[in-house]
Amino acid sequence: MIQQTLSIIKPDAVERNLVENIKEIFSNNKLKILKTKKIQVTKEEASDFYKVHQTKPFYDKLCSYLSSGPIVVMVLEGENAIEENRKLMGATDPKNADEGTIRKKYGISIDKNSVHGSDSPDNAKKEINFFFKN
Repeated sequence: MIQQTLSIIKPDAVERNLVENIKEIFSNNKLKILKTKKIQVTKEEASDFYKVHQTKPFYDKLCSYLSSGPIVVMVLEGENAIEENRKLMGATDPKNADEGTIRKKYGISIDKNSVHGSDSPDNAKKEINFFFKN
């Protein structure tokens, strides 16, 4: 099934000039980049984006981090795009990520893990609309 998903290249990866490397991984794995833009979100926008995590202890740190520098947001499309993107990203903690995944290659820590990807069709739709309001 052809799906769309949101991908974010986080501040740590943007700062280290990894945007093109990460985009190439998506392209080489049959995920088409439909839309892309480089933006800086405010802490309030990050808080709104990560609202689903607001009861978790890492919420404030996560919001501060996402708003700490420029990010690149993208809409990816492909066969089972949500699942495929999550496989390419790897585990949240780079230490636990499989070899060859984005987080294993580029992630610094569980907090600075270089990328975000939608985890379900519902969240993909919400997250795409958050950054790419039609």
